[in-house]
Amino acid sequence: MTSDLDLHSPQRQRIELQIEHADLNALIDLLNQQPTVDELRIRRLKKRKLALRDEITRLQRLLEPKEPA
Repeated sequence: MTSDLDLHSPQRQRIELQIEHADLNALIDLLNQQPTVDELRIRRLKKRKLALRDEITRLQRLLEPKEPA
């Protein structure tokens, strides 16, 4: 039996990436509130967050129905 959110389906991947993106956003906010800010770590996290956003966008385009010509 196959579920709509198969473990490797684009929908499932998109949801997992959205969760990771939100987690990174929360971590970046938390790190920015620390008295000593590790700029290099924050830059790396932001870069990862941007890569996730790009992948989420790619998956979203894949999942959207094609527009009629």
